[in-house]
Amino acid sequence: MKITKYPQSCLLVETNNKKILIDAGSLKYKDEYFDIWNNVDIILLTHKHPDHVNYNVLKNIDTTIYSTLEVKNTYPDLKINIIKEGDIISLDDIKIEVVKAIHGYNPLLKDGKEVFENVGYIIDDSNIRFYITSDTICFNNNYKADVVALPITAHGLTMSSYEAALFSKELGVRFVLPVHMDNEMYPTNLEYMKDNFKKFNINYKVLEIEESIEL
Repeated sequence: MKITKYPQSCLLVETNNKKILIDAGSLKYKDEYFDIWNNVDIILLTHKHPDHVNYNVLKNIDTTIYSTLEVKNTYPDLKINIIKEGDIISLDDIKIEVVKAIHGYNPLLKDGKEVFENVGYIIDDSNIRFYITSDTICFNNNYKADVVALPITAHGLTMSSYEAALFSKELGVRFVLPVHMDNEMYPTNLEYMKDNFKKFNINYKVLEIEESIEL
């Protein structure tokens, strides 16, 4: 499984001769991404915020998109296959589980910005279970994964690195990919993250934009 990071929480997963694009957002988008994003098998969107949904780009991409009813209602022109927590998406021999996510709240999310329907995805290619959490706070679950991509910015919307380390430990992962760290308005304390992951013996790597990793 190969994972390439694009800005914020956008990831391109290549496995079993398939390409899966997750959360193709508008933050720091470059025109050169279009040809790459337009050459995938499916697109998965976790929730409606524009740093996860680049409407102006996605409306011009002729690829199957999966997301929630809230995302469909927010962007009615997008051709979205509606999914919900508990659903399974099959892509040949790849199983994609639609799982729970809880987007945090702070007063900046008033006036239609609050997220009421949010999901994560676990991509299982029979060798690796890769969990993309979406923007979520901690919640009780029984999910298991080998690798997790999770947001570490806090501010009431997502996890702090302390919570992320605990969350990862419960998942039983062997590797963490921190995401959602490209907006300079909400910086992540990298030293605090390093200390917390070291404390809980968590292996991790912060990918630069357009950097790839083979799992």
